[in-house]
This record gives sequence, structure tokens and C-alpha cells, in this order.
Amino acid sequence: MAGLIQRNAGPGQLRKMLARPQPVLAPGAYDALSARLVEEAGFGAAYMTGFGTAASLLGRPDVGLLTMSEMVDNARRIVRAVEVPVIADADNGYGNPINVIRTVQEYEAAGVSAIHIEDQIFPKKCGHMEGKQVIEASEMVEKVHAAAEARRSEEFVIIARTDARAVEGIDGALERARRYREAGADVLFVEAPQSEEEIAAVAEAFPEVPLLFNWVESGKTPPMPLERLKELGFRLIIFPVSTLLAATVSVREILARIHTEGTPTRAMNQLLPLGDFIDFIGLPEIRKLEERFSGEEVRPLH
Repeated sequence: MAGLIQRNAGPGQLRKMLARPQPVLAPGAYDALSARLVEEAGFGAAYMTGFGTAASLLGRPDVGLLTMSEMVDNARRIVRAVEVPVIADADNGYGNPINVIRTVQEYEAAGVSAIHIEDQIFPKKCGHMEGKQVIEASEMVEKVHAAAEARRSEEFVIIARTDARAVEGIDGALERARRYREAGADVLFVEAPQSEEEIAAVAEAFPEVPLLFNWVESGKTPPMPLERLKELGFRLIIFPVSTLLAATVSVREILARIHTEGTPTRAMNQLLPLGDFIDFIGLPEIRKLEERFSGEEVRPLH
């Protein structure tokens, strides 16, 4: 894991991973702690979820309430917490193609390895909510073109997402994706296909293009086995809300115990010991740095 003296993923690491036979699995991280847990579990990449960022920072749904700077700040904290590549949600680029240029530059400067930009109007909605609307395909083409030109490094990955399935049907979404690829997108993300047949249609339409699959529990897209997604050729699979939903269940359970029983005493065997948690978030590294830069032996805290 990344320490105070950082050794984060290089800008080309994600591209190399996308070229390997096995798809890249990227669970959602909504803050630095969840990102460290993703890395600890052995995943090669983390996904900064916009849904989870809105929920964790505001306690509100993903309906365009967060600004670009708030999203970039969260991405920067996540990048600094881990050594694996971070893929980040950049919503609709936060405006027109000129705004997209700054968006790309800010995310790239934050150390993110890839962003996805979508073709929804502003304010946008979570891709698995009702009532989405999309901009003209020609406008999104220019956004993708601007994003590709704005990056400082060709290793920075531009992912073009279309939410047109909900508005124009799967054929309309595929046509938009073709145009976005021609405009310079490295990876295509057709959001919320609603059947296995539609998922297969996406893969068949772009056999030589890296594709992203969004695995959302109880979303509009049916759950798909990993082996099937591999057969279809998806290169990047994100799990944006798994960690958020699991954390919510666990926090609710311990709060209910405290509320009912007055203390968490009877649940302590279900909790991570405090010392183990402190070690996980990096106290041993702090101790070593204190010794290194003070010249004095530092006693352990526990």
C-alpha cells in the first residue's frame, strides 16, 4: 500500500493490465480507507465510484450534486492511499468540451490512471436510475475528442460512457459508442444493458475494442458470471457499490446492537481489534519514519 513516501502506480500500468488475457477487476472505493481495503484484498485496480462518493461525502444520491473539484479531491486522496491504478468517475465532464479539457487535466494531475465521461445532460443521474436524458451524440463526440487531446500522457486512459440505452434503445447506444471510439476513446462503456442478449450485442459490436462492464447489484443489468464476461471479451469490470452496500449493512448492525444493548460488548468478537486496525492504516510506517528522521528509538503504541 502507498505510504507517506509515495510509490503510486505509473501512468502506463493500467494500459498494460488491459492488454493482458485476464480482465481487470476494479471494486468501488468511495474513500481512502475503502481503497486500501480493495488493495489489501489483492485487486490490481480500484474504481472511484461517483455513486459512493456522493453517498459518503454528502449522504445523498448520485444526481449531479458534487462538483468537479470535490470529485477530484476525493480521487486524489484515494490515489495517495494505494499503489494500484485508480479509475475514476468524471460524470459528464462537468460542462462543454472546454470544461472537459480542465476536467481531464485535473484528474490526471491527481494521479488517476483513467476516467470515464458520459453523455448525460446536467445534472446527471446514476446510470441505473430512471429518468435519464442524454445530450446530442455530436456534442459528446466533441467532448471525447477534447478529452483525448487534453491529456498530457498518452498512457492516461479515456473511457467513453453512453447512457443512451435508456433513451434510444440498445441500437442507438451502440451507434453512439462507435462514434465515441472514432473520436478517440480508449475504452467503451455502454451503461445499463438490460439482458444477456444486449450485453452480448455490445461485445459483438466491438470485438477489437476494450470494453467496460458495470456490475451493479440489483441494477438494471442482469448479474453475469465472470467466465461469461471473459468469453465475451470485456476487459474491465467495475463493482461500484459492493463495498458501499456491505459497509452500510455492517454499520447498521453494530449501531443496532449499541442502541439495543447500550454498549458493543457482545459484538466485540465480530469487530476488528483496534490494534490491528491501527496497524492496517499505517502506524508501523509512521513509527519507522519517526525513528528514521528523529534518530531516536520509538516505543510501540500497543
